[in-house]
Formats: sequence, structure tokens, C-alpha cells
Amino acid sequence: MELIVLWDIDHTLIENAGVSKEIYAAAFSSLAGREPSAPARTEGRTDRLIMRDMFLRDGLPVPEWSVIEAALAQAGHDRLDDLRLRGTALPGVHEVLKAAAARSGWVSSVLTGNIAANAHMKLSAFGLDSLLDLPAGAYGADAELRPELVAVARERIQQLLGVPADVPVVLVGDTPRDVEAALATGSAILAVASGVHSAEELAAAGAHEILPDLSDTRRVLGILESFSGT
Repeated sequence: MELIVLWDIDHTLIENAGVSKEIYAAAFSSLAGREPSAPARTEGRTDRLIMRDMFLRDGLPVPEWSVIEAALAQAGHDRLDDLRLRGTALPGVHEVLKAAAARSGWVSSVLTGNIAANAHMKLSAFGLDSLLDLPAGAYGADAELRPELVAVARERIQQLLGVPADVPVVLVGDTPRDVEAALATGSAILAVASGVHSAEELAAAGAHEILPDLSDTRRVLGILESFSGT
């Protein structure tokens, strides 16, 4: 049984309690010299898109990506304690990630709109980083559009772990963009209604397997196993 499982982070594995939007605002302010006119629009978008749109919305030139990424990483580093204090791992996440990591033939990593530094920060805040193969994942600096991240993760997993190109991929996420990324790339999708999007919204986006959260480890693993093709 072989399977690649790629987990979203915010509102799928963790609740960031508003810290994410504070990171974007702080990164913007450090580069623009003033606060943004409105909060960042996230909703499953990549950091590249989120930050670019903040500058364009405020009528400012968009800095080089390397400069933006450094500002995001610094803002994330500065808010680790805030995240630990206010945020939390979502119900069942520790258990399901441990179980997935223990499965022979499975690769369990991330597909997230966060840059790698902030993805690591968020996961480490709640002791989740050691339960995932993070070097094999795909991050918000790797592409602008979420579907493009699937190919990035596949290539990394092939190069780092020698996993064949035809091994099935399943995305686990909480937004219609997670669903759309799966459908656009021929991947499976397990949607969780643990964020702002309801089960009905996720179904309308095309998800067939939808759970309220990841608290039922046996059920989650059963759904993931059904995507393995064995």
C-alpha cells in the first residue's frame, strides 16, 4: 500500500487564532512603512498571492519576492510565542499524524500556502513538526497557485524518497481551494469543515469525502486508505 498524504496547516491541523493575519500585516508594515489598509485575504491562497495583492490593493509597488519572504519569516519568528499562547492543534491531529507517519509505504507531508519558515514555525509550536516529512512538502514560496504545489510536492517526494510517479496523492484541507487543487491535478481530496467553510460549501466545490474535523482517527485513516488504490 503506497500513498502520498499532503496536509494543509491552518484550520486543518492548527487554529492560528488570528496570528496568520498579524504576520501578513507586520510583514507589509515593515516593507511599506505603514499599516495595510485592510487585513490580508487568505482563504487557502499562497503567501505569494496574499502579499502581492496587499501591495497592489494599497497602490504600492510589489517588492522582490525574496524581500517579502524574508519579512514574512521574521514576522512569523516574532510571533511564535503568541501562536503558542493563543492557538492550538485541532482535535485529533496529533493522533492522526502519528498514525499516518507509522503507515508503511505512506509519505505524510504538507501542501500549504505558508512559506516554509512559517509552516515549520506553526507546526513546531504544537509539536507537530516531527510527525511530518517536511522537506518533501510544498510551500507558498514554490508557486502562486495552489494546484501548482501538487507537482512541486510530487517532484520533491520522487527526488528525496524515490517514490514512483504513479503513487496516488490525497490532499487534506479545509477550503474550496484545497478541493480545486486536488480536482485540477487528479489527486484525491479529504475535506474537513474545521475552518470557515461549511461541509456544504466543500461539497459544492467537488469534495465527496468530508469530515467535520480530524478527531476520529480510525475514520480518517479508513478514508485515506480508500485512496491508496489497493
